[in-house]
Amino acid sequence: MQEEVEQLQVQMQDLLPKKRFWHTVGVRYTAEALAMRYDVDIDQAGIAGVLHDCAKYMTGEKMYEKCLKYQIAVTEVEKNNPELLHAKLGAYFAEHKYGIKEPGILSAIRWHTTGKEDMSPLEQIVFLADYIEPHRKRIPGLEEIRRMAFVDLEEAVYLTMKNTVSYLEGQAEKTGKKLFDPATQAAYRYYEAKRKKAMKDNAGK
Repeated sequence: MQEEVEQLQVQMQDLLPKKRFWHTVGVRYTAEALAMRYDVDIDQAGIAGVLHDCAKYMTGEKMYEKCLKYQIAVTEVEKNNPELLHAKLGAYFAEHKYGIKEPGILSAIRWHTTGKEDMSPLEQIVFLADYIEPHRKRIPGLEEIRRMAFVDLEEAVYLTMKNTVSYLEGQAEKTGKKLFDPATQAAYRYYEAKRKKAMKDNAGK
């Protein structure tokens, strides 16, 4: 299946702006490396990594129009911030334009931006790879998350969620606009509660 991954990557090179394409390459190889570390299907991780931003070559307005056309549900937050729609639309394109039928791959693409409660290892890997790939601008906490990603997958997901929520709260204060997707809030609460329970259980041993 690596040949399929390579073919999809060539298609993304022709489709995406240069900077977005190199981000995509970074996500692919980071996802594949994490898949090797955690015994997850490498080809599935590569395909999800290559296609995770396959809808991000168009404007937010265009993505919104496409979602209406393909009857993809749009939340109020997404309607006000249509750039968030690229994950939903990307999963649709992956299936209907690029022929990906594996539900796990499609779900990893669907949730790579917001995350969600109780993600599968593949979903966690693509979510993390999008955040930590080598081309990402260095931000506070990123180096710690990069190290943790290869030590404890769920802890790295929690730290990423924490960073994301902190950033979105700061942006909301600056702009007065609600940028939170409900899935992000739910995912953060889920992984925070799971982490606290694990720490409590370990303390009681």
